[in-house]
Amino acid sequence: MKLFDVYSLYDIEPVYGKGNYVYTEDGTEYLDLYGGHAVISVGHAHPHYVKAVSEQVAKLGFYSNSVENSLQEKFAEMLGKASGYEDYSLFLCNSGAEANENAIKLASFHSGKAKVLAFEKAFHGRTSGAVAATDNPKIVAPFNRTENVEFAPLNDIEAVKAKLATGEFCAVLIEGIQGVAGIYCPDDTFLQQLSEVTKEYGVSLILDEIQSGYGRTGDFFAHQHAGIRPDIITSAKGIANGFPMGAVLVAPHFEAKKGMLGTTFGGNHLACAAGIAVLEIFEHENLVENAREIGAYLIEELQKIPQLKEVRGRGLMIGMEIEGSASELRLKLLKEYHIFTGGAGATTVRLLPALTVTRKEADKFLAAFKELLNK
Repeated sequence: MKLFDVYSLYDIEPVYGKGNYVYTEDGTEYLDLYGGHAVISVGHAHPHYVKAVSEQVAKLGFYSNSVENSLQEKFAEMLGKASGYEDYSLFLCNSGAEANENAIKLASFHSGKAKVLAFEKAFHGRTSGAVAATDNPKIVAPFNRTENVEFAPLNDIEAVKAKLATGEFCAVLIEGIQGVAGIYCPDDTFLQQLSEVTKEYGVSLILDEIQSGYGRTGDFFAHQHAGIRPDIITSAKGIANGFPMGAVLVAPHFEAKKGMLGTTFGGNHLACAAGIAVLEIFEHENLVENAREIGAYLIEELQKIPQLKEVRGRGLMIGMEIEGSASELRLKLLKEYHIFTGGAGATTVRLLPALTVTRKEADKFLAAFKELLNK
């Protein structure tokens, strides 16, 4: 059997990692400033994380959600405290797409309505409902297309009001920062207006913080820069530093009913051990503050580079708009300087490093990037 050939691959195979570096079999070192799509939040093979996961899998790796699991309760308590959402409830699942599916389902159950309003250039995942709310026709199969999802321009509150005035919508779904689109931030004022207008029309506001959350922007969630409290928040990516895990944070006004949501693997013992370890590392190493400080430094230094058309983002979620092909530039960074970065569209380079990234590592990237642009 061969692999189903859907991925474009670099001819590099990392076989182990340490901190913010990965290594090939022959020991070649690569600085990782992409973290496998923002998944590596506390660095590769962090000793505390390795210890926690190893000890848990040696005791009990999995049992279903038909029994009590105190690790889920511990994780929920820690996440509530770390995020400032102690009064919300938590549903655990396996991925960001699944988190968004369940968030939409909750909003629809709650209101009895079917439509979701998303935003142009949005990306919310590849499962059925999540991909329907993703503004990329190339990855939406005919089966997924539905009249229950409509799109509005980002930062256009009047367009949102016109849609919601129809009374057909159960939810507005928005990314804390649009990641796959190229690091486009909703204006703080727009998010504040969105919070008000969704309340006015009785529509659930769902914040997709799958890429932009978990400390990456210098606040625990990106929307917190705007001072709002959504009805539902989705999270995944860095939540367990590479172990598959997703989460839905649910406001108190939603009523939980037995059987309305469910999952086989979500919130399993091993996932919770990984998630708890990540939150412990966040606290002990002040990683949200580090993301804010190193991110601000990187953005400030990148804005000084004349060859860059634009620098977008917050904290350690950064997009750089370049002249020419971003994929070619990223390949040169990888091959000539041994630095992993990400892409978004034809001309955007993305930085999504672990929140453990240091000033020294930021300077290493800046020196290589400037040298490459000046060639």
